[in-house]
Amino acid sequence: MPVMTYRDALRAAMAEEMERDEQVVLLGEDIGVYGGTHLVTNGLIDQFGPRRVIDTPISENGFTGAAIGMAMAGMRPIVEMMTWNFSFQAADQIIQNAAKIHYFSGGQVHVPLVIRGPNGGGVQLSAQHTHSLEGFYGHFPGLKVVSPVTPEDVKGMMLASIRDPDPVIFLEAGALYGTKGDVPEGDYTVEFGKARIAREGSDVTLVAYGRQVNMLLRVADDLDKEGVQAEVIDLRSIRPFDTETIITSVKKTNRAVVVQEQWRWFSVASEVAALIQEHAFDYLDAPVERVSGAEVPAPYARNLEVAGFPSEEQILEAVRRVLYQESR
Repeated sequence: MPVMTYRDALRAAMAEEMERDEQVVLLGEDIGVYGGTHLVTNGLIDQFGPRRVIDTPISENGFTGAAIGMAMAGMRPIVEMMTWNFSFQAADQIIQNAAKIHYFSGGQVHVPLVIRGPNGGGVQLSAQHTHSLEGFYGHFPGLKVVSPVTPEDVKGMMLASIRDPDPVIFLEAGALYGTKGDVPEGDYTVEFGKARIAREGSDVTLVAYGRQVNMLLRVADDLDKEGVQAEVIDLRSIRPFDTETIITSVKKTNRAVVVQEQWRWFSVASEVAALIQEHAFDYLDAPVERVSGAEVPAPYARNLEVAGFPSEEQILEAVRRVLYQESR
């Protein structure tokens, strides 16, 4: 299998689907001539031209609304948010229109729309550019929300997103654009609602998504040296959600730690913890631990930004608590 970066896997998926289906178009700020702020769309305007790679004005609400109209008319637009933080400007279009038109029409009208861009922190962009919005968008019926971490899953989930009849919120880990991994050749998709067991284990279940998955794998390596076998689950899909994989794992390990960089309150980790206690309460040997970002707006200073997000040491401490290796 060829080795590709996270951003190249994204670009390859979009290019392949644009070659396959002429109804696939791209919209966004600086995605054409400039190649995208994060170079994800670099070169695509040369390949497909300005009618299919559309540089838009700086108006997220406007070009998202235009894309919804395109989707309703049978096209398959992909909208780039320069950063998901800017999607607040388009929240009315996304939540009130894209998410609800299929329901409003009694199932007669689909909105095959993908909205993609960098989500979360780790790249020192401060409080107004460092939101983790998976819990926010995952709250609304009518939207599908995915957050892949490996280049392989990035490509497979992007292809699945473009072909899906419903709007997909595609949350990319901006801090991972340059990371590399094997990407299968040919046409393949990754099914929504199916988590990935990134590492098998028997003593504790570690659950995350996005860039925290790589952190959990490093923590699992450290735990292995202590004789603790951690099972690492990569959610990949926030909505639809794979309850079965998590519950099966917890019934085996009897302990769980959920990690996220978003804030603790009203979050994805809260939902995971609730599902575990609903479906596997009798199997738990310790309360579910949650490791989350600090309850403050993201700082700009690098040392404070690092302190504001979960660390490997915090995760190790949480694992030791569920294993009763230190006082709770």
